[in-house]
Amino acid sequence: MPVNLPLPQAENLKSVAGVELGWAEAGIRKANRKDVLVVRVAEGSTVAGVFTSNRFCAAPVQVCREHLAAVNKSGKGIRALVVNTGNANAGTGEQGLANARATCDALAAQLGIDAGQVLPFSTGVILEQLPMDRLLAGLPAAIANAGADNWLAAAEAIMTTDTQPKVASRTVQIDGKTVTLSGISKGAGMIRPNMATMLGFIAMDAAVAQPVLQGLVTHAADHSFNSITIDGDTSTNDSFVLIASGKSGAVVDRAQGPAFEALRDAVTSLAQELAQMIVRDGEGATKLMTIRVEGGKDLAECRQIAYAVAHSPLVKTAFYASDPNLGRILAAVGYAGVDDLDVGRVNLWLDDVWVARDGGRNPDYREEDGQRVMKQAEITVRIALGRGNAEATVWTCDLSHDYVSINADYRS
Repeated sequence: MPVNLPLPQAENLKSVAGVELGWAEAGIRKANRKDVLVVRVAEGSTVAGVFTSNRFCAAPVQVCREHLAAVNKSGKGIRALVVNTGNANAGTGEQGLANARATCDALAAQLGIDAGQVLPFSTGVILEQLPMDRLLAGLPAAIANAGADNWLAAAEAIMTTDTQPKVASRTVQIDGKTVTLSGISKGAGMIRPNMATMLGFIAMDAAVAQPVLQGLVTHAADHSFNSITIDGDTSTNDSFVLIASGKSGAVVDRAQGPAFEALRDAVTSLAQELAQMIVRDGEGATKLMTIRVEGGKDLAECRQIAYAVAHSPLVKTAFYASDPNLGRILAAVGYAGVDDLDVGRVNLWLDDVWVARDGGRNPDYREEDGQRVMKQAEITVRIALGRGNAEATVWTCDLSHDYVSINADYRS
């Protein structure tokens, strides 16, 4: 079960003017489940995205990058997104690229737009070709049931090993106008920064200039989806897309000022919520851990140390067992690669429990206090380096028996 993650309720989700979502059960990998999503975007909208850093990036990622670059030059906007689950269309060579483009061609023909105005996304099993007959056959149904209030169904349509849909909404006031934001994400394993096996989509009804939107999606990703890890594996398909329909009348055309800051904070907050849902639903997860590193020389070294702790199988299994074998955390700090780190200035806390002081065990620390914290479902690990003012936060989960079982049986 996910860690402190209640099931989303449709009545709590907000429609975004200018965005419609439709789904189909196409049988991409399994029958009787939502596995194709079509998102229709109003003319005049702006769209921006960030994608995986994996050199083996999937065919749809390559096509998305091409189409975004082309429409930004031509002035023609993105008008639709299409997502399939069950098959990643990764490691599929030229045929995979042809299939991703054929998907765009088919959807564009049915919507009366150019193929270059469609962004394709896939998630699922790698090294298998898309079942194009099933995917294309599912498009008409997805188009037919498209509606503004289908956010929960949309979240269900992009799940793979997720145990529940991930979706959230909020509003923010921009220059006296109410801007609505809604978003969905998916992911439970193969999660690591520089995008992980995750998809994230956020739509809002503000009007945002394209360069500003690209800055927004990058900033939000850095503080959310690029700050989570489950198992340290960077996937092939990861994508985070931001859509701005402009229907609210609120306009943000420059990357400064109160309007921009309010929108930036709202987008980042929603992205963080969606990203943390992924960690809470990590494969086999029983605990959510916040790894906060402070007092570093710069952001890079704080993240370097945070990820060393968050990726450590020894640390993650200790948290699963509620075993306060906390020397494992200090070991990870030490091997993180910060060569000039003065370990004599490092301090460590579990929530309010001061575990290590000035590089050694705090004389007042009692193991029963550490175990008390480690039995909690949510735990904060705070590491102070004592060498500057920079800080960074990473979210991760424990590593359980179920993680091995889920991934051993994934293709079954």
